[in-house]
Amino acid sequence: MSPRLRGAALVVVWSSGFIGAQLGAGQAPPATLLAWRGLATALVLLPWAVRAAAHLDRREWLRQGVLALLCQGLYLAGVFGAAAAGVPAGTSALVAALQPALVLAVVVLVGRQRWRAGHLVGLALGTAGVALTAAGDLRAGVRLAALALPLGAMLSLTAGTLLQRRWSQDVRPAPPLLATLAVQALFAAGFFTASAAAAGQLAPPATAGFWGAVAWAAAAGIGSYGLWFLTTLRDGPTRASTLLYLTPGATALWAAATFGQPLRPATVLGLLVSASAVLLLRTAPGAAPRRKPLSARWTPA
Repeated sequence: MSPRLRGAALVVVWSSGFIGAQLGAGQAPPATLLAWRGLATALVLLPWAVRAAAHLDRREWLRQGVLALLCQGLYLAGVFGAAAAGVPAGTSALVAALQPALVLAVVVLVGRQRWRAGHLVGLALGTAGVALTAAGDLRAGVRLAALALPLGAMLSLTAGTLLQRRWSQDVRPAPPLLATLAVQALFAAGFFTASAAAAGQLAPPATAGFWGAVAWAAAAGIGSYGLWFLTTLRDGPTRASTLLYLTPGATALWAAATFGQPLRPATVLGLLVSASAVLLLRTAPGAAPRRKPLSARWTPA
């Protein structure tokens, strides 16, 4: 697979996670969909989780549980909850795409990286882009509480990424990435299943649409991770991260074609402003990370 084709596949498959959330929104409550998505994902990745069990000590299992809660449990709950609450898929993808920029800002603020003028401009533009898109959604009738869901999802993923960065310094060598994803998938499946059962929403509807949405969401999660890992390995982490900044636009176009979600002028303007912001943050001097991207950041919707 050529680098160009690999990059295009990454953008499409990563965007498909947000489309899967929209597909499921019309079939069942988010808790039901996430429980069965989690179980399907854990089943596929179970062989790698079994192999990881022999190499992870009690502390590492606890850490992976915390990361699973932040990077999969709360993150996916926010994304799928936003879809059910009427937040356009492009808006959720836009908010999620700013997560690396927020991580960069925190790293700079704690003194591990020098602050550059490009960082300030990029963060200001990114905030403005999200604000423009959110304002358009509010005028179209989306509730403010619903818009808080993808924001909370992004903040949860950011917290998990920062924890992973810190904890990875204590582990030499680091656990295989596929193994950590499999272990986190097990924890996430347990979290979603318990949450759905507690809410009385575990029983799946007997419809082909529901199981199609479950299969789509599970395949999108696993496929996104695989393509991210392949792109990072073959083309480098900077290119892989930059490609993800194309996903909000791709998601918005996909949602418009599939669900009829309107591409309002505010949405288009917000996407363009935020795209320029994240690209500026990636190309600003000192912005490129020195360590490889970490599995906690690679959890797509």
